[in-house]
Amino acid sequence: MSEGNLIAKSKLESIEKNKKIIEALKKIEDPELQLDIWTLGLIYNISYPNDKVTITMTFTSPTCPYAPQLMAQVGYVIKELGIKMNDIEITFDPPWEPTEEVKDLLGLA
Repeated sequence: MSEGNLIAKSKLESIEKNKKIIEALKKIEDPELQLDIWTLGLIYNISYPNDKVTITMTFTSPTCPYAPQLMAQVGYVIKELGIKMNDIEITFDPPWEPTEEVKDLLGLA
């Protein structure tokens, strides 16, 4: 991941209260690419304003036909964890680009 509006996956993974959320996000699969949204790098940040979680995420493209479905699934898995949801923020800054790991998983490397 690049710097800017997103925080490195390793930093997000190192925060104890993120661990349950990340494991839940790993269960949400992009229907088109058949990889989970965490591995794809669609989650840019997990924050806790007002003791409620805010997820900052992106999509593989601004015209992603699965955006509403993916957002609903994120909200659902957070609720299932018993964590209060503040918001799901969508950003395209920076635009999503697959990492080398993702390219390899998709057979694009």
